[in-house]
Amino acid sequence: MQTPVILIVEDEDVTRLNLVSLFEAEGYKVIEAIDGDDMHEKLTSNDDVNCVIMDINLPGKNGLILARELRQKKNIGLIFLTGRDNDVDRILGLEIGADDYVTKPFNPRELTIRVRNLISRTGSSPEESSIDSNGVITFNGWELDENSRCLTSPTGEAKRLPKGEYRALRLMLDSPGRIFSREQLIKHMTGRELRANDRTVDVTIRRIRKHFETDNNTPELISTIHGEGYRFIGKIDSQ
Repeated sequence: MQTPVILIVEDEDVTRLNLVSLFEAEGYKVIEAIDGDDMHEKLTSNDDVNCVIMDINLPGKNGLILARELRQKKNIGLIFLTGRDNDVDRILGLEIGADDYVTKPFNPRELTIRVRNLISRTGSSPEESSIDSNGVITFNGWELDENSRCLTSPTGEAKRLPKGEYRALRLMLDSPGRIFSREQLIKHMTGRELRANDRTVDVTIRRIRKHFETDNNTPELISTIHGEGYRFIGKIDSQ
């Protein structure tokens, strides 16, 4: 199996070097970047990066801006590792497409486990080439391609979903009408347990809804079951 590659984007020298030592000791190949320009250069010259660990407070473009740019080009694992621990930054980071959000100071063992689980979920290579089958799921005029994770609208506009959004939507499409709890969804999306005050599932569902819902108060495809979770209420045309 190919050695996983991690790109660390951190301008603070001591923190960056500690992270390099931590992950090299775990057997990873580690690449360093100090800002956005350096990150893009390293990604261009290293197309085998599996996971990016990025601070938000960076010189020049901050991590939130860089995450948007990254998501426009690649769908590799992304973890924010930052001292910004307020809910607004956490939710915004997840809405942009980060797979996880870890605050400083951090537990090194916990961080390595999170990275290992993320890389395990997303596969050994940064671009996922196959999922469960080779089909296209059609529902209410929309299409979800299981190979590319592309969601295509009834008008033909296609958008590749981040892995978390794809996994949550795919799970509900597999069992239309079934209520999935937040615990079930977070486990399927990330492989971890639901933590207290964790809004990852709610943020992900809101992002999915934005693709095809016109009014959050009258859901067309994904219904909120208060106190229980979410369920798909649309019609599966083919699977």
